[in-house]
Amino acid sequence: MILAALMILLSPVWAHADLTQGQNVLGSTLSKCGDQPKTGFFRNGYCLTGPQDSGTHVACARVTKEFLEYTRTKGNDLITPRRESQFPGLKPGDRWCLCALRWKEAWQAGVAPPLVLEATHKKMLDAVPLHELKGK
Repeated sequence: MILAALMILLSPVWAHADLTQGQNVLGSTLSKCGDQPKTGFFRNGYCLTGPQDSGTHVACARVTKEFLEYTRTKGNDLITPRRESQFPGLKPGDRWCLCALRWKEAWQAGVAPPLVLEATHKKMLDAVPLHELKGK
């Protein structure tokens, strides 16, 4: 029993999430969002979420210049590379798993990037209805 508890404590955070399964907003199997750069809360290319993901990174977006500038004004600079975290910085056209509420906020401001619905996790529907997601 002690060994099992120790293994749980020592296991990485991603071990407590299902990284192989997911359903998209269309009701089918979640597709990969992107590998160049590697995206997702778990950096596995998929917009999966779990209890550790307080931002709910489930919206697979093709980022735009307008969105990147907008999110930088909100304190989340996705343009500037950060070597210490092996983040190359994003450029327009890159696919990235965004926080559901940040995408919604950008949508309300008129600068939301288009979503890749096949790669957007069904949890996104908790923030925005499907008919609205299809409009972008």
